[in-house]
Amino acid sequence: MGDLDRIARAAGAEHLAILGGLHPEPQDDLGNAGTLLLLGPAEPGFWRHFTAQPEWRDGAPDPLDRWSARVVGALADAFGGAAHFPFGGPPYRPFYSWARRSGRAWASPVTLLVHDSAGLMVSYRGALALPGRLNLPAPPAAPCGSCAEKPCLTACPAGALTAAGYDVPACHAFLDGPDGTGCLSRGCAVRRACPVSQSYARVAEQSAYHMGLFHR
Repeated sequence: MGDLDRIARAAGAEHLAILGGLHPEPQDDLGNAGTLLLLGPAEPGFWRHFTAQPEWRDGAPDPLDRWSARVVGALADAFGGAAHFPFGGPPYRPFYSWARRSGRAWASPVTLLVHDSAGLMVSYRGALALPGRLNLPAPPAAPCGSCAEKPCLTACPAGALTAAGYDVPACHAFLDGPDGTGCLSRGCAVRRACPVSQSYARVAEQSAYHMGLFHR
C-alpha cells in the first residue's frame, strides 16, 4: 500500500476524504513540505460520525473547528507533517487557491468553488503538509464543462448569487424573511441545485448547521 493510500485510510476512519493535493511552491510558506493534501467530509456518513464526537457533545463553542484541529492534527503527527486549517485567523491560509491548484476544484459559473465529487457542497476541514513528494493522481475534468443546464445560475430564490457575483447583503435579507426557511433548513439552494452536489449525500442537518453559522 502506498503512502497516499495509507493516509486516505487513516483519514477515512474519521470520515474525512482527500479532496485534492498539490506540490507546494516556496511562496506557500510551508517549510520543507513536498506535498499538501486537502481534507474534507467523506460522504455519506460524515455528520453522523461527527455528532457522536466529544466536541459536539460538550456544549463548548466551535465544535467542528475543535474536532478538525484534534483529528487533522493527529493525522499530521502520525505521518510526520504539519496541519493547516481554514479557520483560526487572521491571517488565513489560502484554501481557495490551494483547492484550485489541486486540479480537483474550479470556479463555478456562480464563482463558488465546485469540486469533482462534492460539487458546490465542497468544504475543507484542514490540510496536511507532508515531507516528501507523493505521487498524486491525474486531475479529472471540470464538471461544469459537461453540465448543459447549469442550474446554479438560476437557482437562487433571492437573486443574490449569479454569474455577476454574490450579493451577500441581499442573501442575508432574504434569509431574514419567511421565504428563507428552505435555505436555512436545507442549505443554499444554489449549492443544492448542482448535479454533482446532489450525488454527494450531505445531510440537511449539516447544511443547516453551516447556514446557522453564516446567518447568525
